[in-house]
This record gives sequence, structure tokens and C-alpha cells, in this order.
Amino acid sequence: MRRLQILWLQALLWFCLPAEAHQINLVTARLALTGDRMVSVELGLKGSDVDRLVGTKTYDVRQDAVDPAAVDAARAAILAYLAAHLAVTAGGTACAPGDAAILPDGDGIIYRNSFACANLTGDVVYHSTVLIERDKTARQVVLIAQGQSETQALLDAGTTAVTLSTVPPLLSTMQRYLLTGIEHIFLGYDHIAFLIAVVLWARRLVPVIKIVTAFTVAHSLTLSLAALNVLAVPSRIVEPTIAASIVFVAAENFFSRDVDRRWRVAFLFGLIHGFGFAGALREIGLPPDAIVPALAAFNVGVEIGQIAIVAIAMPVLGLLDRLIARGRNEPARAAGIVYTMSAAIGLLGSYWLLTRMFEV
Repeated sequence: MRRLQILWLQALLWFCLPAEAHQINLVTARLALTGDRMVSVELGLKGSDVDRLVGTKTYDVRQDAVDPAAVDAARAAILAYLAAHLAVTAGGTACAPGDAAILPDGDGIIYRNSFACANLTGDVVYHSTVLIERDKTARQVVLIAQGQSETQALLDAGTTAVTLSTVPPLLSTMQRYLLTGIEHIFLGYDHIAFLIAVVLWARRLVPVIKIVTAFTVAHSLTLSLAALNVLAVPSRIVEPTIAASIVFVAAENFFSRDVDRRWRVAFLFGLIHGFGFAGALREIGLPPDAIVPALAAFNVGVEIGQIAIVAIAMPVLGLLDRLIARGRNEPARAAGIVYTMSAAIGLLGSYWLLTRMFEV
């Protein structure tokens, strides 16, 4: 039975919606949901149905048309009826309506309004008992536009609501932000350059753990503060400073081999890199109903990416040590490798520093 109703709905959408004439006992609705959770609603009703619902006299049977002046005079009564029988909610709470418009449209009327759901969490749902509450045989054909896609729905006495968007499960949200964090660190070549430069002299695991931990704690702190809008630093300061941090650690490799104390440098510059991570996170935004889990997942993703980068870099450096040592039991880190890589990273950091300074 429901399959027949769907086919009937599709036929109505194909033949009726483009036409100017309104059908008796039928409401046509067009809904549009934007990325900022703003819902636009356009409703069309036959003039005779409006008069039946509200007790007005807007429709002229002989002319098969509504009188614009009568529609304008009945505007308050029509809006009161629609407000009582139409709503958009998010998480069960009514979204704030905008300024509604009632317009004459040939033999019927058009209702237009928008509903702001951005400050509410939960599923966005369209509710309507317009006409249905008076006549159980009435139907409402709903066309829903969201981005580039369109879906269809049919409301009747048994179904008076349709979900426009659903909130993804918490696990799905965390997985998405976890992968985003991993992706960002692997695509953030400046962060990769900093990490490699800061561990070039390291040959033991403990100093590396201290460096990575200090960097993680620092950038997690500023990332969280910036993402929650507690503390903000303009990108015109953050981006050049990140580049400058790369130049600094690359240059330091020429003057110091003390990796045991490098966790302090990693912590200091990690605070700046955290604001850079926050900028990337700000581009995709945090879900209002799962801010803390999403932020935590993004942080974990960044950390996984960092560990992966260091886990790749350290064995490669160790392999180069053994190749250069030519069989010695305790190969030392070849200064030539460190100096060459530091010079390359320093030049790259200098390029980023200059371009970012002039960009902003």
C-alpha cells in the first residue's frame, strides 16, 4: 500500500508541482535545508481549502482565483492557523521562525518562511498537520532539497512529520574527526618538517618520547582553547611563527646535539602549532551536539599522525647510520646527514616564512 502511495506521490510531483493550479485537498510543500541548519519552507494551498480552514472568503468560484485584497486582509488569520499546524524542530525544540509571507497565487495562496535551527542540536524535523487535521483524506506532497540532492515525502493523517537531517551517531562523528586529524598532520608539511627537524639528533627512544609528548600536550592545549573560542590568535601571526619555528630547530641542529632537553623547545613551539591545527579544524567546524568528543578525536588523530611520522623517520635515520658506519657495533649519528637535512628543512621553512609574511 505504501508503495502505491510513493508512486502516486512521484506522479503528483511530476505533474502538479510545476503547474500554477492548486489541487483541492492537497498541500504542496517545498523545503530546503542549508549547511547552517536553516530551513526554508514554501507551502501551497488551494484558495477554497484556505477558506475552509480559516473561515475567510478569499476564493472566487466563478473566477477560479483568489482575490489578492482578500488574501492580504486574511493574512493574520492564515498565519495564525499555519503557526498552529506547522513547525520545524531540532532535537524536539522548535526552531526560530523568521518573517512569514502570504502571497496570492492564482487559485491559491503561497506561504513562505524560514526557520533557524543552528543553535539547536538533534535531528531537524518538519511537522505539518495543515489541512490534514480537518480532512483525514487530505495529503501533503513534500519536496526536500539539501545541497545538490532532492528527496520526496508524503504526509497524511498517519504520517505528519518528516526528518530533514539526522545527527550522525557519536561513534561515526568521532571516527570522522579522528581521520580528519590524521589527514591534517600528513598534509601539514610544515608540521612534518618541524617534527623531523626536532628529532634528527635523537638515537634513543626516551628523548623522542619526551619530545613528542611535550609537543602533543602543548598543541592540544592551544588547539582546545582556540577551537572552543576561549583564546584566539590571528592566522597572520600563527602561520609565519610556525614557519619560524621550523627555521629555529633546523638552525639549532648546527649548534646543539642535546636532544634530552629538546622537549622544552617542542613544548614552546607546540603551543603555536596548536593554533595552526585549530585553524584547520575551524574550516570544517565542530558539531554542536558533540563538541568535546569531536575535539578529542581530532586531537587523537593528530597524535596518531605524529607518531606515525616519527615511527617512519627514526628507523630511516637508524638505517642511514648503519650504512655509513660500515659494520661498526655502535654507529654514531653522522653529522653530515643531520646538517644536510637541517639545511634543506631550514631553507623550506625560510621560504614558508617569507611567503606567509607577505601573504598576510
